[in-house]
Amino acid sequence: MIKIKEAIIVEGRYDKIRLAALFDTAIIETGGFRIFKDDEKKTVIKKLAAAKGIVILTDSDGAGFVIRNFLKGIITDNSQLKQAYIPDIPGKEKRKSKPSKQGLLGVEGMTDEIITNAVLNSGAKVIGEEAAGSIGEITKTDFYEYGLTGSENSSALRKLLLQELGFPQYMTTNALLSAVNLIYNKSEFESILDKTKTASG
Repeated sequence: MIKIKEAIIVEGRYDKIRLAALFDTAIIETGGFRIFKDDEKKTVIKKLAAAKGIVILTDSDGAGFVIRNFLKGIITDNSQLKQAYIPDIPGKEKRKSKPSKQGLLGVEGMTDEIITNAVLNSGAKVIGEEAAGSIGEITKTDFYEYGLTGSENSSALRKLLLQELGFPQYMTTNALLSAVNLIYNKSEFESILDKTKTASG
């Protein structure tokens, strides 16, 4: 498995499963065109781009390029964004009853070698185990101990934290936990939380 600095953005959950077997990094699925109206996910992607950089890997058909261009449009700093492309290969995935509209294999139908080369050729930065930031180590128990859940003032503190992080105010606690684990390591998050608590008085 290859550890890279950037997060990878793909279209669907089967793409995510394929990529998760090859790359050790945050992988976000757009849910196809649902990303257009998903403000929560758009915010997470913007934050990931700023924190780690992102690699966009969509299908090579027209729909894939619509999603790719949309994502490119929401990232204000193009230096945070890398483009990975798969070739046009006719066919259909085994799980599908019929091929796509354009009759091309999507990301999930590509070989490991093609997917790996596409991501690495985008300029993604391969990192060593010792250089990797800790991802996914903030737990629900941590949230409780931080006072973000389970106390009288938890809701108010979460609102202040969401404001500090630039996340939507209606984000659920579970969504917040998932988002911060994708973007920050534990010490970074605790520093932001301390700043939030200090500012709140």
